Amino acid sequence: MMLTIYFEKTFWVGVVEFEESDCLKAVRYVFGSEPKDEEILTFIHTKLPTLIQTVHSSVSPFAKAKKCVNPKRLARQAANATKQTGISTKAQAALKEDLECRKILRKKVSRKQREEETARKRSLKVVKRKKKHRGK
Repeated sequence: MMLTIYFEKTFWVGVVEFEESDCLKAVRYVFGSEPKDEEILTFIHTKLPTLIQTVHSSVSPFAKAKKCVNPKRLARQAANATKQTGISTKAQAALKEDLECRKILRKKVSRKQREEETARKRSLKVVKRKKKHRGK
């Protein structure tokens, strides 16, 4: 499990990457202002377990065929990897899939609420018409 905290435009964001059953999963959490060590620890102990349970999508890592790599190129890649900060592309893909799942779920819920509201308004209109018809 790896927690990466970085500054994104106006807020501090934490991304947790973890592997579960050979799949990479990621969770994104917005801290807001720059988090202190105590805030990070409370996040890890209280909010992180519930966030991990809500993750629905994951990305399976690809198995690449190994081929010989020039030692100089390998050294350059290792140096670039140590300099690189931020989240991995696989984690970004997992976050995007999770976002899509939540978007679909949100659309279903809002559609259901909208239909219930229209049904409620219609029933009120029917009751009002019946009262008016009876002369009340």
